[in-house]
Amino acid sequence: MSRYTRKLNLVNPMVTGIIALLFLYPIVWILTTAYKPVRDIFSVPPSFTFTPILKNFTDLFAIFNIPGLLANSLMIGVGTTVMALLLGVPCGYALARSKTRYANAIAFSLLAIRMMPRVVTLLPFYLMMRSVDLLGTVWAVIIFDTTLSAGFVVWTMYAYFKALPVEAEQAAQLDGRSRVGAFVFVAIPLVIPGIISSALFTLILAWNDFIGPVFLTGSESKPLSVAILSSYGTKDVSWGTMGAMSHFSVLPIVLIAMLLNRYFVKGMTKGMH
Repeated sequence: MSRYTRKLNLVNPMVTGIIALLFLYPIVWILTTAYKPVRDIFSVPPSFTFTPILKNFTDLFAIFNIPGLLANSLMIGVGTTVMALLLGVPCGYALARSKTRYANAIAFSLLAIRMMPRVVTLLPFYLMMRSVDLLGTVWAVIIFDTTLSAGFVVWTMYAYFKALPVEAEQAAQLDGRSRVGAFVFVAIPLVIPGIISSALFTLILAWNDFIGPVFLTGSESKPLSVAILSSYGTKDVSWGTMGAMSHFSVLPIVLIAMLLNRYFVKGMTKGMH
C-alpha cells in the first residue's frame, strides 16, 4: 500500500465525519432543545451541559392533539405512496415494454413534473379541490402529492423494468399466464427493491410536505409539518415546543428509512442504469 493510499484512507473518514456533523448538527440541536429549560436554550455562550426536563413534552400534549396530527401525517404519507405506486408501477412497466421510440422521452417528461415548483400548481389545484368539496381534507393533499410523485415512480420503475429480461415473462406466458398475470406474478416480484425505493422516496416527500397541507387542509386535518408552524408566535418562537414536536415529525420517518435503507440504495442504484 502506497503512502498516498494510506493518507487517503485516513482522510476520507475524517472528511465524511465532518460533513455528517455539519448536516446532523441542526437536527441534534432541535431535538436536544426539547429537553432544555428556557434559560439553557437562550444561554450565551450556548450550554452543552444541562439538566434534562420533560416540561416541553407535557406542555405539547396539553396544547396539541399529537395522536391526531400523527394520524393525519400517516394518512397523507401512506395514501400518497399507495396511489403513486398504483399509478406509477403499471405505467413504468407499460413504457418499458412499449415498442415506441418515444418511451424514454415520455418517462423523462413525467419526471420533469417532479422538478416543477410546487407553488406553481397550488392555486389551480386549490380551486379545483374547492369545486369538488375536498378542500380542507387529507384527500386534497394526497391527490396533490400524488400528482407530483407519480412521475418519479414512473421514471424509476421504467428504468427498472427496462433492465429486466423480457424472457421470464414470455416463459410465463408460454406456461399459460396472461400478459397481466406475467406482470403481476413474474415481473413485480423481480423489481421489489425498486418498488420499495420508490415508495420510501414518495413517503418521505409526502411526510415532510408543508406547502400543500398548509393551504389544502383544515384545523382537523392538518399534519405535523403544519402544526410545527404553531410554535411561531407573534413576538417569539417557542423553541422547546418546536423541539418536542420535532421528535414526532423526525423520528418515525427516520426509523422507517433505516429499516428500508438497503432496499432504497439497491433500488435507486439499479434504477439509474
